Amino acid sequence: MSIEAARGAASAAKVALVACGALAQPAADLARARGWALDVYPLPPLLHNQPQLIAGQVERLVDELMPTGEPARYRRVAVGYADCGTYGALDELCDRRGLRRLPGLHCYDLFAGAETMAATFAAEPGTYVLTDFLVASFDRTIWRELGLDRYPELRDDYFAHYTRCVWLAQEPTPQLRARAQEAAQRLGLPLQVVPTGTGRLEAALTDLLD
Repeated sequence: MSIEAARGAASAAKVALVACGALAQPAADLARARGWALDVYPLPPLLHNQPQLIAGQVERLVDELMPTGEPARYRRVAVGYADCGTYGALDELCDRRGLRRLPGLHCYDLFAGAETMAATFAAEPGTYVLTDFLVASFDRTIWRELGLDRYPELRDDYFAHYTRCVWLAQEPTPQLRARAQEAAQRLGLPLQVVPTGTGRLEAALTDLLD
């Protein structure tokens, strides 16, 4: 067998994960740590600001990874998204194409659990949620995306009805903790830290890949 053929055979034994940009890195880290035969293909995390586009972008990448009439590059493709505000569009895509996605309404469920998140919002509806990704990318994905770098006076309009900021901390390092505190202060909200780890995401990925 040629080197090219061997590489192709090795790739075809893998699963491709079309992943939300906010989940791609922890998914890739888990795959590497657990030795999973998984390649992660992230889509831009800013798609969450236009969730109506997510299903179409996922399908386009699925078509690239599993082109019709060509030898399979992967054993199968999985979808590394929860519903993420698509209101069932991802489920329709998965049903139509024979795919599976991660469970839950949003990525917060994959870190803290759906019951915990439901209780969090029920206890205090004005809860603004951050993950490690959102803390690390706060300037780009929140501050600049909302235009607060140009119009900081809009902060109080945007966040007038929020009462707290909850950080779902997968890896609460001192550096991330400091950045989470700074992010909450810039939003004018008190910070609550909820350590979650990545155990629920790992279990969901394990089930998805099984």
